[in-house]
Amino acid sequence: MTEAGKSLSFGKKRQQHVLILASGDKVRHLTIRPWLAATALCVVGLLSVGYIGATAYLVLRDDLVGATIARQSRIQREYEDRIAALRAQVDRVTSKQLLDQQVVERKVELLLQQQNALTSRHGRMSELLERAEKSGLSENTNEKSPVNAYAPDKRASLSGASSAIGNLMVSSSSGSGLKGSLTYGASSDKLSDRSLAKMITSLSKVENDQLTRIASLTIGAENKADAMADIIRRTGIKIDDSADQAIGGPFVEPVNDSAGTFETSLSNLDSALNRLETVRGAAVSLPFGNPAPGREISSRFGNRIDPFLGRLALHAGVDFVAETGADIRTTGAGTVTSAGFSGGYGNMVEVDHGKGITTRYGHMSQILVKEGDKVNLGDVIGRAGSTGRSTGPHVHYEVRLNDNPVDPMRFLVAGTELKTYLQ
Repeated sequence: MTEAGKSLSFGKKRQQHVLILASGDKVRHLTIRPWLAATALCVVGLLSVGYIGATAYLVLRDDLVGATIARQSRIQREYEDRIAALRAQVDRVTSKQLLDQQVVERKVELLLQQQNALTSRHGRMSELLERAEKSGLSENTNEKSPVNAYAPDKRASLSGASSAIGNLMVSSSSGSGLKGSLTYGASSDKLSDRSLAKMITSLSKVENDQLTRIASLTIGAENKADAMADIIRRTGIKIDDSADQAIGGPFVEPVNDSAGTFETSLSNLDSALNRLETVRGAAVSLPFGNPAPGREISSRFGNRIDPFLGRLALHAGVDFVAETGADIRTTGAGTVTSAGFSGGYGNMVEVDHGKGITTRYGHMSQILVKEGDKVNLGDVIGRAGSTGRSTGPHVHYEVRLNDNPVDPMRFLVAGTELKTYLQ
């Protein structure tokens, strides 16, 4: 196209678009101008964009809401799980604390019972320990006096244990809340364990000392009674010391019972002391003493030449060298059955010691007792002399068993051996 043609075409007036709207007989012409078309197009575009956006929002909203709710639910579940875990941890800590506290309280209760038992045992032991001391058993041991060996240090141990147990009871019963429980479990638990261990050791030592002491005294009493009984039996005298009583029964395993062990130990000690006292009583009552302590023997028991007839005769006793007026002492406790002049005995005193045993003291210059008097070992019953069938002042001493004379030397020797047990 030529330039002339282009200029004509450029200058030509562009035709407008006309929109004809017919409704029945009415016809309307609507001229569409470019700016109006552009505006309509923009409006349509905006509406399309809005519609699409609204549609997309409606489509995606459920997913977004669901995701949000799911996230919130997950967060809530995690929170609840964490709270539940914390609560479970708190419950475990609280339960452990309660269990520990119950264990401590049970141990403390047992310790209190053990302490009370030991205290009451000490009171029951006192009588037996005093009896043991009177029997001279304390001299046969390397420990202190039986009555005081236990009391000072053991009472102090029991007192300290009682105070510590009281403190534990207070501490274990305090702190009922969670904070108190955690504090108890964290700090005082170790302290309580150490304290309980110390108290258990202390009370166990006290109990072992008690049982050891009782066992030692029991063995000492039995050994002493056996030794004294053997000495007495060698003289030909039978004593009922209940040492050979018949016993028996089916074998049953021992019961591990502290109280039962203690009761058995006390019973054994009581039986041993009873037997020892029986044997000691026999040793004191029977004629094991010396009628003239420190004096020499001038004539023994048995056949000898009679100083008056010059022929063989039985000398029924033992003669001790003694000047006129020297003390004559009883050789055992008993009852005076005769006190006066008696033929060849001269002034004579006879003492009944029981079990068919009597002693006679002859040739006295003076009698200091009368018939029916009770005498003890070593009592002065008269003075030496030369009355009756005698060649000079001396002490004539006889021992009779069922009115038959026996050698007094058996009793004198036995008395010397028994003296160490009777002191």
